[in-house]
Order: sequence, then structure tokens, then C-alpha cells
Amino acid sequence: MSTKNRIKRYEQEIIKTLAELVAFDSVKTLATEDAPFGIANKECLHKALELCQKHGLTPHNLDNYIGYGEIGSGDEVIGVLGHLDVVPAGEGWDSDPFTLTERDGKLFGRGASDDKGAVVASLFALQVLQDEGYQFPKRVRLIMGCDEESGSSCLKHYVEKEGHFQYGFTPDALFPGVFGEKGSLGAIISYESSIIDIQGGVAPNVVCNHCITTVKKDSLDVDRFQQALIEKNIKFTITKNEDTIILDVQGVAAHASTPEHGINAISFTMEALHKAGFDDPFVKLYNELIGLKTDGSLCGINLSDQYGSLTLNIGVIKKEGSKLSASVDIRVPLTLSSDDVAQKMSEAFSNYPNSLNIVRIGPSLFYPIESPLVTSLVSAYRQVTHDYTSVPATMGGGTYAKGINNCIAFGGEFQNEENCHMHDANEFIKIENLLLQVEIYVQAIKNLCQL
Repeated sequence: MSTKNRIKRYEQEIIKTLAELVAFDSVKTLATEDAPFGIANKECLHKALELCQKHGLTPHNLDNYIGYGEIGSGDEVIGVLGHLDVVPAGEGWDSDPFTLTERDGKLFGRGASDDKGAVVASLFALQVLQDEGYQFPKRVRLIMGCDEESGSSCLKHYVEKEGHFQYGFTPDALFPGVFGEKGSLGAIISYESSIIDIQGGVAPNVVCNHCITTVKKDSLDVDRFQQALIEKNIKFTITKNEDTIILDVQGVAAHASTPEHGINAISFTMEALHKAGFDDPFVKLYNELIGLKTDGSLCGINLSDQYGSLTLNIGVIKKEGSKLSASVDIRVPLTLSSDDVAQKMSEAFSNYPNSLNIVRIGPSLFYPIESPLVTSLVSAYRQVTHDYTSVPATMGGGTYAKGINNCIAFGGEFQNEENCHMHDANEFIKIENLLLQVEIYVQAIKNLCQL
């Protein structure tokens, strides 16, 4: 049977399996005694482990933090490391985000591309290897985490319990591989505000696409507020009540690693408030140090190296007591120091005492392009696709690769393809690309087993 046909015959089962996983709203929620990331998250892991057993893998559950299906024998372990948790669905979907929906050769649903589709592709790659009688010379584990979108504590739990593996990949980025990931910095901006209430954003690592602000009547020039948004082609509605005005601003979501691809409803709200004469400490701070920029230039951190530029995203904003609180997600150029960026940012905010709290600093990741890990995976991609034009890349997004040794991100998106809307409404994966992933992972696992 040809390679293409051996994958094609599983097409409907692959789609059905992906639908089973997409059905779980596996966003991290409050922990219970045996569900560290929430009930739906735990149930999704249990279903995934059930599927592993169905496809000939021995399932292992590590305290509902993370699990894996294993096949093969030997002292060495090859890891394929995906995740089952997702970011909140948010608004703007054309179909139920938790019902996998096929339209025009695409499968729509939250997690279809990030990262449940890649988990399913990896599972069926191991099924295909079994079908052809492949004798696994090493143990191969399909590892499935449940907290990648919120800090990857699940992977830390895995490493504590099982240690590192010899070689592996996480199918959570681009083909033909990512040899470098930017450093990261997370912060909270908190400052006094007379805004009555504000609600915007679903997660720190998502560009805010909807912000609703309540202010006192007569606290701003409504006409100037409207004009500021009309000039930028930003959608909005304004509701006037007896004592208050509700300002509802619409943006466009995007991944925080590429905030320039979105329209941040928080930032446009803050700019319009300023232009409308709304006199407020937080609004003043925001427009002085953040503004509409996504490169950190207003607070002096617009830095770059040969691999890319710094990015800054404001993801979530809310009212807490007398203050507004906003999340900051920064991706730091590969060769630069996240600690240095934190210092520069703190200095920029010094005119607003105690307004900035750095909550997370993460290092970058780098593997030489000529390293065995990178070359074996790139070779697998090229053996299957015969694409010798696409080359390994670096990226702003952070993956599991930072939390475990001997691992890079490899797939499942293809370069120069249509954006799959990860972290946005109408996330999808093309069926033909999902099947192609299976073929590539078959070869990738073989190549890593030979190292």
C-alpha cells in the first residue's frame, strides 16, 4: 500500500477522533482534589489515554497533570509532546467551537490546530508504524499535557516523575522545525483609575478582541471618542444610561507572539479615552508607555536581533478595587536577556510608583541548525514533502521544548500557508494538512529512533 493510501484509509477515523477531543472545553479552570486543571481538562486527558490504549499504546496517567501512551522497548525514550488544554473560545465563531465542524475541506473547532489535531496526527502515526510491522528499537511516548497554555506546570510534573527523554519533538509550531524560541516576560500593570468597570480579553497570551468599559456620564466627550475609533476603522457601540456610559470596542484576536496580526481592543479603548479628554491616571500611564505599539517602543524596550524583534501584548484588563489591572506578555529576542528587558521596563515605569509587577521571566531556547535533533527532523519533513525551500525557523511563541531536554517544536503548521487562527475565533486545520502531518510524524519517529 502506498504511503498516501495507508494514511488516507484512516481519514474518517482521524476526523472522528479529533472530534472526540475537541468536544472537551479543556480550558484550565479551578482545581479540585483530583483535577489540578479542572474537571473538563481531566476528562479530556482520560479520553486521550483511552484512545492511546485503543491504538496499541500502554497508557500512563501522572496524577491528571499529564499522561502518555507508550510503545516499544529499551532504555532510551523518544518523546512526542503535545497538549490537550486550549485557550478560551472567546467570541466570533461561525459554529460551536466545541463541535468539530467541516467546511470547505477544513475542520473548525477550538484545539483543531493547537494542539489536539497534532496529538491525533501523532497517535495515528504510531498506528501506521504498527500496521507496517515496525519494530520500535526504543520506547516511544506520545505525551499529552494539560497546562501548556497556562505555564506548563504539567510538563514540570512529568520531568519530576519521569525525567527527560533522549530525543523528541513537540508538534506545536511550524514545519520543518523551530531551532530557536524567544525568551519571555510576564508582568501586571496596576494603577489607580476612575473607570467604573472594565472587562477585556480572555488570556494573557491572546490579543484582546473585545473590551467593555463603563464610565461616568459627562466624564468624556463622546463625539471625540467616536471619532478617534472611526478614524482607525475600529468597530464599537456606545450605550448611554442615566448616570453612566458603556463603551463597547471590538478588536481582532491573535496569538500574543504576533500581536501585530491582531487589533487590541484595550489599546484602542485607551487611546480613544485619551483623545476624548477622559482625565484618568491609568489612561495617562497606558498611552504614555504602551499606546497602540506592539514593540514596546514607548517604554524603551523595542529591541531586536538577527532572529527577530521584541513583541508586547496586553491580553486581559479588569477593575480591582480602585485600580485597573492589565496583563503584559512580552517575547524577548533570542540572543537578548529577559532580565535586561525587565530592568529597562521597570525604569520606564518608575514615574508611576508600584505600577509594574514582573511576575515571570523565561529564558530563550536555541539548538544549532546542524545538530542531530534538528537535522533528523528536517530530513523527515523533506523526505515526505520533497519541499527543500522551507527552512527551520525561530519564533516568538513558547512551547514545551523549553521545559525538557533534547526537544524542539516540529509542525504542525506549514510555512506560507493560510493562518489557522490559533487563539482566535474559527480556529481550523485543513484535512489534507492533518493527513500530511501523520506521514511526516511517521518518518520523524523513525529518524529519531535511529539516532
